[in-house]
Amino acid sequence: MTQTSVQTAEPPAPAPPPVRLRADGVRLGYGDRLVVDGLDLDVLGGTVTAVIGPNGCGKSTLLRALGRLLKPTGGQVLLDGRRIDRIPTKEVATVLGILPQSPVAPEGLTVADLVARGRHPHQAWYRQWSSDDEQAVAEALRWTGMLDLAERPVDELSGGQRQRAWISMALAQGTDLLLLDEPTTFLDLAHQVEVLEMVRRLHTEAGRTVVMVLHDLNLAARYADRLVAMRAGRVVAAGEPADVITEPLLREVFGLDARVITDPVSGAPLVVPIGTHAVP
Repeated sequence: MTQTSVQTAEPPAPAPPPVRLRADGVRLGYGDRLVVDGLDLDVLGGTVTAVIGPNGCGKSTLLRALGRLLKPTGGQVLLDGRRIDRIPTKEVATVLGILPQSPVAPEGLTVADLVARGRHPHQAWYRQWSSDDEQAVAEALRWTGMLDLAERPVDELSGGQRQRAWISMALAQGTDLLLLDEPTTFLDLAHQVEVLEMVRRLHTEAGRTVVMVLHDLNLAARYADRLVAMRAGRVVAAGEPADVITEPLLREVFGLDARVITDPVSGAPLVVPIGTHAVP
């Protein structure tokens, strides 16, 4: 009797994640001042992406263009394959939410009223405030732990609470794509970690795709799936943290001599600046 070998088919490779946002040869500036020139970038769905780079390199300017707050003078931004400048504003607002750096609420506005503003893109002359809106606001406040502070004025909150209130508004907006410009600015380390833990939960539990600008390289490497390193208005490197956070890149992008070791908690790359003070 002859034996025949049975060959098992290899499982199909997983499909690559979709490109949710694309900057295609984007040129950005303010008046005569050019900030970003010929930049290409893909934001992959189902990821948390952190944009890093030195001050003035164009990180926040890029984020504003991705959120349609700044119109490119060259190139184009695509949202789910469509030119974002040709999509109606209300339609964009149901897909993409953006929190600018240090947003300011009107004086006396309560947390509940702020979060309710996230439902504005869902309103129309034939559809006013509904029980669905009420439920979305309550769920956003509950999810961020802000339900007990719903009637507090936003300007009376601590920095960490205020940031959670703004994230609640973005959550109530119901978008699955969220852009955050320096969400940890002016927060102490404990509140920075609290906000970034919430960002990870937005991704893992609420299914959001997130792009955020961060200054702290170690927090960016720990909390992001992908890093985009910028210098002088251009993308120098993009990929997983271990591929981007390297000693040569730190010298090239930041002019920083450092050692890159493994974070003993997360396994992500950990930047240890050398400097001169601590060198024996």
